Amino acid sequence: MTSFDIVRQFLSEMSPVEGIAAVLIAINVWLVARRSIWNYAFGIVGVAIYGWVFFGAKLYSDMLLQFFFLVVQCYGLQQWRRSQVESGEVVVERLGNRERFVGLAGIVAAVVVWGSLMHRFTDASLPWWDASVAMTSVSAQILMSVRKLENWWLWIVANILSIGLYAAKGLWITTGLYVFLLGLAIWGLVRWQSARHEASA
Repeated sequence: MTSFDIVRQFLSEMSPVEGIAAVLIAINVWLVARRSIWNYAFGIVGVAIYGWVFFGAKLYSDMLLQFFFLVVQCYGLQQWRRSQVESGEVVVERLGNRERFVGLAGIVAAVVVWGSLMHRFTDASLPWWDASVAMTSVSAQILMSVRKLENWWLWIVANILSIGLYAAKGLWITTGLYVFLLGLAIWGLVRWQSARHEASA
């Protein structure tokens, strides 16, 4: 197969709906890194579309994850608004050592429980891998909603796991999106660390 054939096959397998969702999520994360409250306008629509995409791919953990994201994004919008009103900006905070340990233990336990359920009771594709992406993303989204710096470390891990998972499922637009999101997560971490240092200076 020539390079031209590979590109043509890639384009023929692309879903326009997946492409729209990818663009919306990319804009969402870019705005999160900039601590812009407008990220939620793009994020809410993007996760709703991705719920449908993942249902079609039988990635049920990720499908359910999008519904969870809808709820948490609404909560996050509330929290970010409150921070803006009280401080004039979205203030970056950090977890304590005990909170980090409890959080990591919780992620591991959640992966074991959710992966077992998906493996045993559904026809989910790659249930353990999918569960790892889902539970790490759940934790990252919660931390992002309450403006914790550590959310970016979890997003970096979730993005690396996602790149392999979506490539294995042939969701090439989404694979490309998560390569881009990995770069944004690293950039977001640097920006939020800088904002945190400035606030404490």
